Amino acid sequence: MNNLLEHFVTLWVVIDPIGTIPVFIAVTAGLRAAARRKTAMLASLISAGVLLFFLVFGQLLIEALDIGLNSFQVAGGIILFLFALTMIFGESKQEIEQRAAEDDKEDKIHTHNPAIFPLAVPSLASPGAMLAIVILTDNHRYSAADQGITALVMLSVCQSALNNDPPSASKFDPPWS
Repeated sequence: MNNLLEHFVTLWVVIDPIGTIPVFIAVTAGLRAAARRKTAMLASLISAGVLLFFLVFGQLLIEALDIGLNSFQVAGGIILFLFALTMIFGESKQEIEQRAAEDDKEDKIHTHNPAIFPLAVPSLASPGAMLAIVILTDNHRYSAADQGITALVMLSVCQSALNNDPPSASKFDPPWS
């Protein structure tokens, strides 16, 4: 029971369905309520699929690349530290200008589905969530039954992201939606 609570809290924090709400509102601002629900469902399903992939094949992939789980944890910690630094100090002007130029180029080529990017990956199925799911289902520490329970916990957290269509977003709907 203690492990279950620990896994739930870990997955809730790294998947962060509440923290995805502002991103969801921003990328679906011009959509009608039905389209927002469809986007939320697709984002939830895709993020659950990505995390299930890492649950099943993550450790195999890491072992095939001959990377120790401890090394993976250290590398993940460094990446999260670098993300935190970017959040604190912001991006440099050069990075902002490069991204703006790339975005303009991509917009001319094709449009993308916001359910896939940025909602499913990297908002819900973030690098931290992928790392956490691999660690929480370590084949050397947890039985198949424990891994199955962790999978159900992960799916329930992803499901909670589906139910995060905030009521405040509906005020942006035109009256005819």
